[in-house]
Amino acid sequence: MAVASATLGPWRTAAAVGALGGGVSLGFDAVVGDFGLGAVAGSLSLALMLFFLVGGAGAALGSRGGSAADHRIRRWARAHPWRVALVPAAALLVSDFLMRQILTSEGFFSSFWDGLGRAALVAGAVGLIGAMSGARRRA
Repeated sequence: MAVASATLGPWRTAAAVGALGGGVSLGFDAVVGDFGLGAVAGSLSLALMLFFLVGGAGAALGSRGGSAADHRIRRWARAHPWRVALVPAAALLVSDFLMRQILTSEGFFSSFWDGLGRAALVAGAVGLIGAMSGARRRA
């Protein structure tokens, strides 16, 4: 159910926000003169984090439209916001780790800890947003 609820997020908007954030970061690195695979990896990492943050938060907030199955999934997601938050966090951890292993010379554990830190931020933010929106709707 957690994966199903995460699929209801605004993923096109999340892709636009991620691309914009990553592009700005890459442009800033180019202007400063720090350009290379490390800068590209950092910008991609930021883009991935923004993508999963916006998509996960949108999934946690939900919308009123959709089918009866969508309503059941959203009701479950409101009751379990922290489980929903783990899906984008886990996806970020895996994708960030793989991207850093491919593009940089970072070691296994360094890439893992970097990804784990970002994943924890995404899980915390999405979980809090889901918990607060669920509490607001119940009140």
